[in-house]
Amino acid sequence: MTFSEGGQFEGGRVRKGGGGRRGAVVGGGIGAIVVALLAVFLGGGDLGQLTGALGGAVQDAGAPAGDGQEQYVDDCTAQQANDDRECRLSATVQSLDAYWGRVLPEQAGVEYALPPVESFSGSTTTGCGAATSATGPFYCPPDRTVYVDVSFFDELSTQFGAQGGPLAEEYVVAHEVGHHVEQLVGAMDAADRGGTGPESDSVRIELMADCLAGMWAGSAATEVDPDTGLTFLEPISPAQLRQALDAAATVGDDHIQQQATGRISPESFTHGTSEQRVRWFTVGYEGGTMDDCDALSARTL
Repeated sequence: MTFSEGGQFEGGRVRKGGGGRRGAVVGGGIGAIVVALLAVFLGGGDLGQLTGALGGAVQDAGAPAGDGQEQYVDDCTAQQANDDRECRLSATVQSLDAYWGRVLPEQAGVEYALPPVESFSGSTTTGCGAATSATGPFYCPPDRTVYVDVSFFDELSTQFGAQGGPLAEEYVVAHEVGHHVEQLVGAMDAADRGGTGPESDSVRIELMADCLAGMWAGSAATEVDPDTGLTFLEPISPAQLRQALDAAATVGDDHIQQQATGRISPESFTHGTSEQRVRWFTVGYEGGTMDDCDALSARTL
């Protein structure tokens, strides 16, 4: 998705580098799924020991990680957001801020608290423990922060076989912010995120976040930046939509398991199949509401 010509995005919204708080386990990222599956299928590991990493069910167990001066992504133009990944991350987050700041009170009666967002490289410390680039983008419930190493977007293509593209990257960010929305409405606390399997709450929480990401994507081209009076993004082209749907399919449990181990084991699902992830994103994208996205209450997934 292309940011509208003339758009301007203030700096200071996305933190750069390390930070956060130390804790017991790493919150669930896409890369962590692969690590867990390899441990279970190739190394004989116990998936139950890894559900904290997969589902983000973690404990806050420490003090702030360092007292260095924090740095932030600078101001960006729309052109820079279209060309540079850190600028794109910052601009996407600001679009999500505007969207959920309007929609969450309207549909859920809950005020939207902006989640901190960190762009890190290599490794960082969080309320969910130490994270590396291999973890993939993730949301950490204890510190309510979204963590993204933008180099992951190259891995999405090279390691997972996704087509890539700006909207695919923005979908990943919107999915993680979707977890923050779940936190604010109580879905995270209501879910049993320690379980696995095709009907588990772990899968339901992920499909709900896909649907919430779809809601944003379906409205992003009409959401107006209050600072500029311009829409954040231009309308999504069919090719861009295909890239986002491809990204959703690429991170399905069945696709990742097949790639990593050569077989599919539904009892270990934590994020949903490729078909489910595409379908739930599409529900949100095609005008779905938060009620439509409530996968925790859905009779069928």
